[in-house]
Formats: sequence, structure tokens, C-alpha cells
Amino acid sequence: MSTSPIRVILCDDHPLVLEGIRSVIETYDHIRVVADVGSARAALALAEQQKPDVVMMDINMPELSGLDAIELFRERVPQTRLLMLSMHDSREYISTAVMYGASGYILKDVSTTEIVAAIEAVAAGRTYFSSGVSEAILTKTNRASAVIPLTTREQSVLLLVARGSASKAIADELDISVRTVETHRKNIKKKLGIATTAGLTRYAIDNGLVGPAGD
Repeated sequence: MSTSPIRVILCDDHPLVLEGIRSVIETYDHIRVVADVGSARAALALAEQQKPDVVMMDINMPELSGLDAIELFRERVPQTRLLMLSMHDSREYISTAVMYGASGYILKDVSTTEIVAAIEAVAAGRTYFSSGVSEAILTKTNRASAVIPLTTREQSVLLLVARGSASKAIADELDISVRTVETHRKNIKKKLGIATTAGLTRYAIDNGLVGPAGD
């Protein structure tokens, strides 16, 4: 019985990385690369048109980072699953990607077999974390889900508030209206029982969302 191939968009600002991953994936009949692009915004625009099963996206990219793009993908193409690609097994990167809604996280030096396994798992609605990163996310994500009663969008707004961004800057960063930002601020304060911006910043620091200097 024939089944439709898994449709994938690749996103990385390094052409050699794109070429390497594409050449690997295209040797598998059940996976089809719809496109490869060099920016998160281009990937998002294409995903809205093509509705791929999976977007494999680098975390560190200019203009709009892979992490910041996750939320936009979740809003605009919720049926597309996100598989993050990185050179870093940083606990902060991994937990933030998961918190924002990524379905998987793999390192760039994993084997061909693991890349394919990750695409298959994510496309099937499961999660996938490459060897070496699973342990890093375990305690952090459990802790986050236990203490943060916010949606991923509210968490994004909270992070930017804690970094000192004004509502207009937050709106521009997240590609939403200032009015929507203000609504999120109000909901965040209500959910957390915190009345001031300073209090929100302290909450973000206490729960490990940002460092004491807003990093």
C-alpha cells in the first residue's frame, strides 16, 4: 500500500548545511524536500503556502531566530510540526524550544539515520530529541510546566517584558498588535497574581526564564 511521502521544508542560513541535509534526505523515498530556504521568514511564508508536514529549522539565524519563529509557526501553520536543528545542546535552548512548541530538537552532528528517525517521529505526531539532549530537557521542562501557568504566547510576552521591552517593541518582535500585547499583559498579571512590571520581571528570573541581567 502506497502512502504519501513526508513533506519537509529545510531552513538554515548556511548553504552547505542545507545542501548536505537535502542530499541525505533525498535518498529516502518516503521523505520529500518541498524547499530549502535561508531564513525563518522565508520558511514561514512557504509553509503557509505549502502546508508541509515538517519544518526542520536552524535555531541560530539572522533577523528572525528559529526560537522566535516557533511561535509564529504554531499560530499560522499549526498542523506543521517543527524540528529544531542546532549545534548547541544548551539546556536553555532546548527547554525554550520545547516551551515555545517545537516537536523535536536534534544536533547537527547526528547521523543520517537519526535525522530520518527524527523527521519520521515528528511527522507522526510524536516528539524527538537526539541523543545527548533528552536528559537536558527532562528536569527543566518538568519544572517549567509545574510552575508556569501561561500559554506559549504569554510566555513570549513575559520574556520580552522581563527584558525591558515596551509594548510597541513587543508587538513588532512578535508580529502582533499593541492591543494584543496589552491583553496578554493583563492576562499574565491576572494568572500570576502580579500587579507590576517589576513583579513580572522578578517572576521570570525566579523561574529561570531569564537571567538576573535579562539575558
